Amino acid sequence: MRLAEAMLKREELMAMFESAGAIRHGHFELSSGLHSGMYVQCALVLQYPRFAEKLGQGLAALFGDLELDAVVSPAMGGLIIGHEVARGLLEGKSYGDGPVGSGVPAIFVERDASGSMTMRRGFSLRPGQRVLVVEDVWTTGGSTREAIRVVEEAGGRVVAAGALIDRSGGALQLGVKTKALLDLAIPSYPAKDCPLCADGSVAVKPGSRFVRGSADADGGSANARTTAGR
Repeated sequence: MRLAEAMLKREELMAMFESAGAIRHGHFELSSGLHSGMYVQCALVLQYPRFAEKLGQGLAALFGDLELDAVVSPAMGGLIIGHEVARGLLEGKSYGDGPVGSGVPAIFVERDASGSMTMRRGFSLRPGQRVLVVEDVWTTGGSTREAIRVVEEAGGRVVAAGALIDRSGGALQLGVKTKALLDLAIPSYPAKDCPLCADGSVAVKPGSRFVRGSADADGGSANARTTAGR
């Protein structure tokens, strides 16, 4: 696919996310610990292979000028989009040492039992291998920074990082070239400054039945379902 064909307009991106129900309103505690009234659950749009393929091609097109040997993503959120970006990278831009005709490898890093991000499952990088780190959503960039650290410890060289959505408002600094398909400046707050908490609402951790607060297990689960659906 040519670069021009892969580029996606903001309206087209928003239509995909909204049609998949991936943009949610309520009171959420993000993985960064910040609170927000909006949450983007990329897994809901990436569950559809045609959407995932199109999003991967669009993000890959933003890095079409780079020579890349591998794509590395933090699990779980970056796993699918990392694979699709690797598949969408332009032919001739991979200089890896994989099987002939195999394309750019997509590998992932994950947390071990201690909670530390690590490279497992037989994945490896050779010294100096040029890596693109891919994530689904950036807020503080914590998972991407951890992935960069793992790549560097494995001997790879991170030359760029990409994400489907940047909700940092352009504040994210990773020390490498960064590009996102969609910028969504969604307000987020430390828990102590959260206006939703001040109004008495209880924060829900998206993708989990766990609810902050003193609600019992049954009440918390019901609250999580109700809040996430608003």
